[in-house]
Amino acid sequence: MFFRTSLAALAAVLLSAGGAFAQIELKLGHVAEPGSLIAQSADEFARRANERLAGKAKITVYPSSQLGSDKDMYQKLKLNQLQLWIPSTIMSSVADEFGVFEMPYIIKDREHMKRVMEKLGDKYFIPAAKEKGVLVLGQWENGFRHITNNVRPIVKPEDLKGIKLRVPQGEWRVKMFLTYGANPSPMAYGEVFTALKTGVMDGQENPYPQIWGGKFHEVQKYISLTGHVFTPAWLVVSTTHFAKLPEDVQKIIAEEAKGTEDFVRELAAKMDNELLEKMTSTSEMKPNEVDKDAFIAASTGIYEEFGKAVKNGAEIIKEIQALAQ
Repeated sequence: MFFRTSLAALAAVLLSAGGAFAQIELKLGHVAEPGSLIAQSADEFARRANERLAGKAKITVYPSSQLGSDKDMYQKLKLNQLQLWIPSTIMSSVADEFGVFEMPYIIKDREHMKRVMEKLGDKYFIPAAKEKGVLVLGQWENGFRHITNNVRPIVKPEDLKGIKLRVPQGEWRVKMFLTYGANPSPMAYGEVFTALKTGVMDGQENPYPQIWGGKFHEVQKYISLTGHVFTPAWLVVSTTHFAKLPEDVQKIIAEEAKGTEDFVRELAAKMDNELLEKMTSTSEMKPNEVDKDAFIAASTGIYEEFGKAVKNGAEIIKEIQALAQ
């Protein structure tokens, strides 16, 4: 009797140990600093998902480029060295169709972006990413981008002439600023603060949360409120490796990726309302309004080039613009 009881107890211990060791560890990587919009979005998603996963799997967030640059993380995603990733501009390097979000002033507001994904996500963007082995689970955001620099206030495109401007990876952002007369250079986000402080770069362009999170306001004199691009962010996984997870784990992660979207929009709007004042009141950086009509007029060529260079490019532009109303 004692022997049978002992065996049962040992079996229970082994089963318990096996369960503990069987927990699936999932790494989520991004380049943003703590406190930024993307960082808070990632943390909220992980909290929600982990609560439902209840120990079967656990998502651990690695912010601040701990797992490398976006380019590095894209490669690691394909190798299953991380399982979730939050890219932004670099998605245009994953699939050409995402470059449409680099077109200046094409997205008018957050509700417009929401309509675009509801109507066109399954038509263009999700299939394009899948062809490259990337599954988009949620459309989050990086926000509306503004230009900071140490040379002069930017009011019209010609004010950018000769300015050394850091831009993220993505060919259309480079082409856009070349059109405006700047000297754009792609650079990993984690390198930007030092480049601005040392003068390697005169300026950069990012949404308020990324400017604040990167402390760029501490080393920049001017912030020009261009709002030139609305940058979506995407919670993505590898189509190959995600499909190998238990179905219930996949379901929870996918549901919480979508479920976090409204949280992100609300937080982003709140941060927009607060961060400009915070940055300008705690530093010497001065804000200025810009001539947006001049920027829009100067952007005609980049729209035409995208329409010709990317499959269905002209149609995608037309359909997005039709959803602006």
